[in-house]
Amino acid sequence: MVMGNSGNLDAAIEKLLNEEKHGRLAGDVAVTRKAVTDILRLCLEARDWKTLNDQIVLLSKRRGQLKQAVTVMVQQAMQYIDETPDIETRIELIKTLNSVSAGKIYVEIERARLVKKLAKIKEEQGLIAEAADLMQEIAVETFGAMAKTEKIAFILEQVRLCLDRQDYVRAQILSRKISTRVFDADASKEKKKPKEGDSVVEEAPADIPSLPELKRMYYELMIRYYSHKNDYLEICRCYKAIYEIPSVKENPAEWIPILRKICWHLVLAPHDPMQSSLLNSTLEDKNLSEIPNFKLLLKQLVTMEVIQWTSLWDAYKNEFENEKNLGKSLGEKAAEDLKERIIEHNIIVVSKYYARITLKRLAELLCLSVQEAEKHLSDMVVSKALVAKIDRPTGIVCFQTAKDSNDILNSWAANLEKLLDLVEKSCHQIHKETMIHKAALKA
Repeated sequence: MVMGNSGNLDAAIEKLLNEEKHGRLAGDVAVTRKAVTDILRLCLEARDWKTLNDQIVLLSKRRGQLKQAVTVMVQQAMQYIDETPDIETRIELIKTLNSVSAGKIYVEIERARLVKKLAKIKEEQGLIAEAADLMQEIAVETFGAMAKTEKIAFILEQVRLCLDRQDYVRAQILSRKISTRVFDADASKEKKKPKEGDSVVEEAPADIPSLPELKRMYYELMIRYYSHKNDYLEICRCYKAIYEIPSVKENPAEWIPILRKICWHLVLAPHDPMQSSLLNSTLEDKNLSEIPNFKLLLKQLVTMEVIQWTSLWDAYKNEFENEKNLGKSLGEKAAEDLKERIIEHNIIVVSKYYARITLKRLAELLCLSVQEAEKHLSDMVVSKALVAKIDRPTGIVCFQTAKDSNDILNSWAANLEKLLDLVEKSCHQIHKETMIHKAALKA
């Protein structure tokens, strides 16, 4: 019975191959496409997967094969992938379609989707490195006909696999292919109808997320990347971008944990103009009143007063530990970095109030030993966060910048100019009062 079915299948295929040949040589697209699709359908109905693979290769290699026939063949065979009986058959069919579509620009989108399917199978098998290598072969940013959301989703998948295999350099390179401006683009302003000569953009498949969802996925992947480098300021900016997504802002259950993360990473970030700007803009956020503890924490950082580390840690230790329960923890080094930031803040405060101070007194204000205070001060000077000089024999720290002779002369000249202006104005006022007094006497 099986032999009979096999014989019937071969005879039917042979007949259709003749039809395909006549249609192909005559340049008849409709006949060729119908013959090709019928051959694939017969193979599927007979559940003869080996013949299906063989016919796909054979049809694609026929001399002068029409592009439309290859396209419809690949698209139809892709629908059969989910009907395969086992994983080996599925992989074999995908690999066959991959080899057929390789190097053909008119089926580049189909090839990208096939590679994505194969990479997913490899990942499920635990072969993450193989899956990442497969995905990196495809450069979807050059595909003019692929939908924007599908391109972004594909690149994000490439980034995710690179992060999973801890290839952070390649993950960064791939992430730069996505411009963050694309997430803020107004969909209503985009051109609806392509002009003549433009390539027609295909609709994205139903399983591709929307642009706001892709934005969140992108920034969550970037948080993973920056967490590896402990770049707190960039992590904070990523959380800020997620916080600005409309669907997140409308739901307090979503934005409160994100706002907490923004506050923590702002506190953990080293002091610089960007950090200061973000700190002030976050303090102006009305939603911060919902988490008063964090509002108080940020206010302490912008207030030019020395913060006692022990009292601060006692007040916020539980909140710090709670971050693990609310999702991702802040990292292993976060507690040490927090103490470092508080010391840096205190040194900046001291530098605002003192022109010169002894190292011993500075250490007392920072609640540190003299050696520790000197080390932290030196680190800040090296990183150019502060200008200071230490006279070690006398144990005095000078926060004033050294002026050269030209600067001193310029400041003297400016002071003299101000003094002469003041004398001139005073003389004018005295003269005016005298004239008014004389006029009054004459009257």
